[in-house]
Amino acid sequence: MDTETFRGTTPPSEQVRADAEAVMDALQRGGVAIVPLTVAYAIVGATPDAIRRIFDAKQRSYDKPSGMFANITLSDAIHVLEPDKQRIARRLLAEVGLPFSIVAPFRQDHPLIAKVDDFVLASSSLAGTLDMLLNAGPFHDAMADLALERSHLVFGSSANTSLTGSKYTLADIDPAVRAAADIAFDYGRSKYANDQGRSSTIIDFRDWTVVRIGVEYAALAAGFKDIAGVDLIITERTAGQ
Repeated sequence: MDTETFRGTTPPSEQVRADAEAVMDALQRGGVAIVPLTVAYAIVGATPDAIRRIFDAKQRSYDKPSGMFANITLSDAIHVLEPDKQRIARRLLAEVGLPFSIVAPFRQDHPLIAKVDDFVLASSSLAGTLDMLLNAGPFHDAMADLALERSHLVFGSSANTSLTGSKYTLADIDPAVRAAADIAFDYGRSKYANDQGRSSTIIDFRDWTVVRIGVEYAALAAGFKDIAGVDLIITERTAGQ
């Protein structure tokens, strides 16, 4: 690992932005990064070699695609969603303020998507849908902003060996996963650390199915009900996670 920086707690916004820029610089050179999110630490990349390194280090099946670091602007531009569902997502972010991932069809001809390598896109999408993580803390938001500013999308997943649960401190990340990163930032313990090893809630916005139950799920589900009258659907597979 070339660089590992300890901050301890979330620093001022100017420092977060500078740290995120250092990560984006590394990713645009083909590197891999471990970054602190409120839901858990994540490992991210943007090139075929970086994505292969991530999957190999995590021992992750390519049948389980990565997600994309995003903000609502990117989701609005790339996801194919009805306007009322876009409004629901915006209200949830503003009024509930919790992290969640949107799964929805996406515009494969969008200029930002057109710049993504075919292998990276194939390993980060499933059956014509793309998982975009929103609102996962200052570092995540800074990276999503930079991805938009630089027209260079970022993909990744939790920084853990596959199926072992999310990691909430840099020190807890498995050595093989840490060794895959060229740069890492340590902001201390993730805000939503929990005993269940949960990360973000993933919701398929086509039919409101819960793909994965994540942190603060009850509050998020209540937000969907209160704001939009939507009852999220938990399937047998989801309940058994």
